[in-house]
Amino acid sequence: MFELAELGHTLTKQDYKQRAPELRTQLLLMQQRLLDSPFPVLLLISGVDGGGKGDIINLLNEWMDPRHIRTHAFDTLSEDERKRPPYWRYWMALPPKGRTGIFVGSWYSDPISKAVSGKFKTGDLDASLIHVKNIERELADDGMLIIKCWIHMSKDVQKKKLKALEKDPDTRWRVNKRDFKRLESYDKFSAIAERVIRETSTGYCPWLIVDGTDIKHSSVTVAEHILERVDRHFEEQQQKSEHKPSTIKAARKETGLLASLDMDQSLTKGDYKKQLEKYQGRLNKLAREARAKEVSATLVFEGWDAGGKGGAIRRITHALDARQYRVIPIAAPTDEEKAHHYLWRFWRHVPKSGQITIYDRSWYGRVLVERVEGFANQEQWLRAYTEINDFEEELSDDDIVIVKYWLHIDKEEQERRFKEREQISYKKHKITEEDYRNRKMWAHYEDAVDDMVTRTSTEYAPWHLIEANDKRFARVKVLKTFCNALEEKLS
Repeated sequence: MFELAELGHTLTKQDYKQRAPELRTQLLLMQQRLLDSPFPVLLLISGVDGGGKGDIINLLNEWMDPRHIRTHAFDTLSEDERKRPPYWRYWMALPPKGRTGIFVGSWYSDPISKAVSGKFKTGDLDASLIHVKNIERELADDGMLIIKCWIHMSKDVQKKKLKALEKDPDTRWRVNKRDFKRLESYDKFSAIAERVIRETSTGYCPWLIVDGTDIKHSSVTVAEHILERVDRHFEEQQQKSEHKPSTIKAARKETGLLASLDMDQSLTKGDYKKQLEKYQGRLNKLAREARAKEVSATLVFEGWDAGGKGGAIRRITHALDARQYRVIPIAAPTDEEKAHHYLWRFWRHVPKSGQITIYDRSWYGRVLVERVEGFANQEQWLRAYTEINDFEEELSDDDIVIVKYWLHIDKEEQERRFKEREQISYKKHKITEEDYRNRKMWAHYEDAVDDMVTRTSTEYAPWHLIEANDKRFARVKVLKTFCNALEEKLS
């Protein structure tokens, strides 16, 4: 795979001086065109030590408008990053639509490093590459253009380059003993890198292998590749916009999951008071233990309007230390959030170790309201099931407890609660014409909920359907379910 990149390609100074100004102009024009585009560009620069990755990146930043490009170098984990899932740091650095991001050291660095050092067990590298491909597929499906460049050179050339850098007083600072130590593992590194590139070079995110022997040649090659990929991506996006996605009518079900629930379950005031005190006390104890053991939790609350989500959440938070949790109410996305992948605004709130994040509505809006109201086309909400499962698996792999609730009430109970709220001064604001309009779409939402539960209730993140016609019964069941989940993880 690396044979072509080891031939020692070079570019004369004269050729470089002739081509560089035109490339610089084209890159600036490309950036201007990108500003109004519906997609971002992400450039991943990886490769061997001493291959000139830093020089290429510095040159791109010099040639391009710095206002519209941002470089992120991922090295040692910060304290904030250490307490969150491994991919959190990358999600937070993703460029918004119309902008370009450069990652120096990306989601490839850690898997390759661990494989070379022998820290991976059998199958760990394969599992890591599956996660990488999932992330790249999700971003590409959302429109992002991912350009991956591997800067390569032979072992002999790398050795000569490191020695030359060490010998020159002006460049000595760029090399250290660790670089020469890594050189000893060159053959193993090269074999693993070749495997990684082979398995992750896809039609939507192919790798470009660049000969790093001569910085003039490699810089020009990377710049030309960027321009070619961006031009082609504009053409592909235009073709997609002209293609009208097909639609499939969902078949109405005789009996769905929601229809099978026993909605008559209830608790008396006396029983409710006893059980509320019992499970809040149990939750307080479990939450303190979870914090001490750095076990995090993510709670997802979905349900009908007036289904009792807010009341159930308050019964949970009353049992917790205010420093340990955050409640994230989800409304329409902001302009900043719209400029990113739809999961980005949820990734940013992923809890730190020992913390609890409670989402009052969540990423499931993609397959509920966005599906029913037509804000997402069929292709988008269908692939969202897989994207959501992958996202939740990432959280689970980081030992985050995931508890998902659907609070279910019947149509009659919802109408009763709407009218009740209209009579209470501090609850009137909760009822709008939109709430009554949504009732006309009840059957469509039922179909969407049944599909959601069927497709995203997994062994690591199962759905819990809460019969919520009786608020007291629902609140206790929510508390009990969370306690059981924490207890299982802690044990």
